[in-house]
Amino acid sequence: MWHKTQRRYERQAEDDSLLTQAAGQGFRFVERAGVRLCYRTDGDAGGVPLLLVMGLGMQLISWPPELVQGLVRAGYFVIRLDNRDAGLSSHLPHLGRPNLPLAYVKSIFRLPLRAPYLLSDMALDCLAVLDDAGVRQAHLAGASMGGMIVQLIAAMHPGRCLSLTSIMSTSGRRGLPGPVRAARRVMLSGPKPGASQEELLDYSVNVWRVLGSPGFPFEEAQLRQRIAAGLARSFNPQGTARQLLAVAASGSRVALLPQVKARALVMHGRQDPLLPLACGEDCHRLLPNSSLRIFEGMGHDLPHALLPDFVSMIDAHCQGRSVPWQSVLP
Repeated sequence: MWHKTQRRYERQAEDDSLLTQAAGQGFRFVERAGVRLCYRTDGDAGGVPLLLVMGLGMQLISWPPELVQGLVRAGYFVIRLDNRDAGLSSHLPHLGRPNLPLAYVKSIFRLPLRAPYLLSDMALDCLAVLDDAGVRQAHLAGASMGGMIVQLIAAMHPGRCLSLTSIMSTSGRRGLPGPVRAARRVMLSGPKPGASQEELLDYSVNVWRVLGSPGFPFEEAQLRQRIAAGLARSFNPQGTARQLLAVAASGSRVALLPQVKARALVMHGRQDPLLPLACGEDCHRLLPNSSLRIFEGMGHDLPHALLPDFVSMIDAHCQGRSVPWQSVLP
């Protein structure tokens, strides 16, 4: 049963009927260098363009609807994409299954890592989406791995970046504190072989239990509903592993971030177990024209209670106003 379910999930992103249905639901597609990219726009196309880039293994539907709609109400033309190897963008199984434990050991000993694609390729994917949406310049916001990608766009393609918002991300500097043990274990593990869909849900809930915000506990029923919707849309664990390898093989952005000319906002949770606060503070130090906002009680997720603050902070930052501070405390 599991093998049939697994095969169904893995071929969903390549199923023409699914793509047709997705287009009818407002998703759009563009191809770059043989990779199909799925994206969606919300808001008036004449509004202020804002690109949202999600993190490792996450999909464009992972952005909380309240955040997206809040930004739309503030006047933004919001563009979200599925990164390659996630969601309805191309899954790339021909690139092989990464050996993550070996990659982790190599990174510890500073041995060279080879990856089938890098974060810089994913940055170019984002630019292809902007081009297809008819957007020359946009405000950029990314979460976790998405933060790394938008950092690269801001540094390497400054003409495309109006401002930068880096959320719970890092510069990749060697020597920064890494994940706590529980977070590292859950990131390198996966669901057990032969897992049913219900067991996949249980596994995913446990991941967010480890990574989530201790000051803002999630409602498990709502979380399970969101995870189930994501699994029904796409499931690609090998793709997530390839993305993780891309992060490791891309190295640090320590030399690049001081070159960013755009205004930058760094947002980070004080209790982040995956990318500890020091990672966000390092980004703030490296970015020449940046503000730092630290969220008490926040881990490595986007807590529902903080979404109004996220909207007001991103809006103020994009408009060049003083960025407010956290108003909702644990």
